[in-house]
Amino acid sequence: MPTLPTLSHSTAYFVQGVKLQLATLAESYLLKDELKLNPAAVSLVFSIAHLPWILKPLYGMVSDAHPLPFPGSARRERRRPYLVLCGLGGAAAFALLALSPPSRNLALACMTAGELAIAFSDVVIDALVVERARGEPQATSGALQSLSWGAQAVGSLSSAWTAGALIQAVGPRPVLGLMAAFPLLIAAAALWVDEGRLTKPSRSRSLEGGSGDSDSPSAASPSRGSALRPSLTTQARSLLAAVATPTTLAPALFILGYHASPHAGTALFYFYNNELAFTPEFIGRIALLDGVAQLAGVALFNARLKSVPLASIFTWVVWLGAGASATQLLLVTRLNQTLGIPDKAFAAVDSVLLTALGRVALMPVLVLAARLCPTGVEASLYAMLMSLSNLGSGVGDALGAALTAALGVTAHRFDGLPALVAICAVGRLAPLLLLPLVWGVDGE
Repeated sequence: MPTLPTLSHSTAYFVQGVKLQLATLAESYLLKDELKLNPAAVSLVFSIAHLPWILKPLYGMVSDAHPLPFPGSARRERRRPYLVLCGLGGAAAFALLALSPPSRNLALACMTAGELAIAFSDVVIDALVVERARGEPQATSGALQSLSWGAQAVGSLSSAWTAGALIQAVGPRPVLGLMAAFPLLIAAAALWVDEGRLTKPSRSRSLEGGSGDSDSPSAASPSRGSALRPSLTTQARSLLAAVATPTTLAPALFILGYHASPHAGTALFYFYNNELAFTPEFIGRIALLDGVAQLAGVALFNARLKSVPLASIFTWVVWLGAGASATQLLLVTRLNQTLGIPDKAFAAVDSVLLTALGRVALMPVLVLAARLCPTGVEASLYAMLMSLSNLGSGVGDALGAALTAALGVTAHRFDGLPALVAICAVGRLAPLLLLPLVWGVDGE
């Protein structure tokens, strides 16, 4: 039995990486080719389906406050039952999506359920690792963080390599059927977790808000479960109080605003396929390059930007992101051909640049989140800040969907696409208005 839950932890993050590439690309083609949805509708479907990622703090509080029975265990547990349920639920959601008749509402329900399973398991596995690593040397936390990035990168890159080719060869539904097997890995890995050894008794409230002694025999009794329920309310109050402090609220607003700028990604996906005739295999290759760009962004931050003030990084990322987005105008107006730049090369380089900048922007957000977490609600506050990032992305998708519809961009009509790209590029500059809030925090 390993001293750290490395198997379950790395498995959960590997499945996340596979979901990011394999399932997302297959879902995009399912909505586009089989359900015949227009770009605005697809953007809206994805923004709704990603709502479970906004509720991540709730999942941690629920699993902390409400332990469940587990076969073969004499007590209720807070981690393994939820991991098994997430694995089985995620597998069922993707299997139903693969086998279901063409229906937008059913597809939306299955996609949302799949996202819920992955998001919930993400929170539970992180809580389990934090619980076990408490009191360990700092190197342990760093090793686990590296394990997370590494496992997710392996899942993302390996699936990106094959996703497009598989979709081109057999279509999106068989690929979604293949995706249904991966959440089962989370359920299987949970069986190797010894929650009794990983849960350390403590006289104080645990990091996630539980009592810290749920591994005692009394945790299995109904009275003990009742005693745990008030911790959900108590933790929620503590979390809200922490978020309401000026040093936390100001950067949180910037995180939300940065990710809430409108996105033209879905309209460009249709443009690539229906106007430029990019194949699913080539789209998959772009996804592979994006995965490499994410790792490059992390390496750049660690090598050159760790000591740079956060607000300075944000300033450059906002300006460079807006500039890179504006260059998409060359592609959608076909000026790249006048300049002698092939469509595929332009699209690939542009996507890689934007992806690398996005990862560089995310890294200081993670550092900022770690700096702002007060004692007692570290995991919950960190999850809330990341949820604000997800909320911002959902808002950006919804704004992009509204603009796409308003400008008349459809599956085969792209006259309004240059205006959409231009508006989104200018919208990327809006977070500059929030930078003074970050400067105030950064200077403390």
